[in-house]
Amino acid sequence: MLKRGLMLFACALLLITLVSASSPCNLEVSLLNQDPYPAVPGDYVKLVFQITGVENADCQNVVFELVPKYPISFDPNVESRVEIKAGTFTKDYSSSLMVPFKVRVDPDALEGDNPLEVLYSSGLITQSTLSKQFNLHVEDVRVDFEVYIKDYQPSTKILTLEILNIGESDVEALTIEIPEQENINVKGSSINIVGDLDSNDYTTAEFEASPEEGEIELTIYYSDEINTRRTTTEKVYFNPEMFEGRNGESKGLSTSTYILILIVIAGFIYWIYRRQKKKKAKHKSLHK
Repeated sequence: MLKRGLMLFACALLLITLVSASSPCNLEVSLLNQDPYPAVPGDYVKLVFQITGVENADCQNVVFELVPKYPISFDPNVESRVEIKAGTFTKDYSSSLMVPFKVRVDPDALEGDNPLEVLYSSGLITQSTLSKQFNLHVEDVRVDFEVYIKDYQPSTKILTLEILNIGESDVEALTIEIPEQENINVKGSSINIVGDLDSNDYTTAEFEASPEEGEIELTIYYSDEINTRRTTTEKVYFNPEMFEGRNGESKGLSTSTYILILIVIAGFIYWIYRRQKKKKAKHKSLHK
């Protein structure tokens, strides 16, 4: 009986030793990176999460999910859930797992911090799924423009456009293009590199062109404040009557032209007068 008791005590002691020697599964999740920062409504954003504790084999199967709900969504056939076997992740001798996602930001996402939810769990029967929230910073850095026809000179065929930045952000490398279309024929380059343009400021761009009445479509390229190259399309209506019969553009002759004509006429009359006078003088000398 004593031997049996000692054996049971030894087994219990060994079990306690094994349990105490095993490391508890302790997973920690953090958001390492958001690119771009801020995220733009309607655009993609790359998110990188870090999970530490996956080196512990006692965690067994580790499951991590970025919940696909507002303000983000996944493209079709793109998984929002990642599953790995703990204790086998030894890439670069790291004890943590990097989980990248590329998601689309909702076009109606509010500016500021928007909550993201992640779910994670291990393969332990006693451990339930844990939830954690992170912030996705959103800001609409896209810019809108207003375009007007400032001037058109039919004699030189110079079309001057006026471009106004009505957005809240400054832009860089602003470029205006008149793509090929029916109601305007551009001579020379159809692209005008304007440069930088501050918010609520305007600039002009000139093209040599022969426009007809109707809408002119413009393609505008610019770099926003997070250095992303963007493209937008604007339309402006051309009415040729607005540029006809303006002051200083009279169809008649100018004053200087009239003066020149009068000088020529006066000179011609004076030449005739001198010629007639010489003829009379010669005639008198012959009849003396």
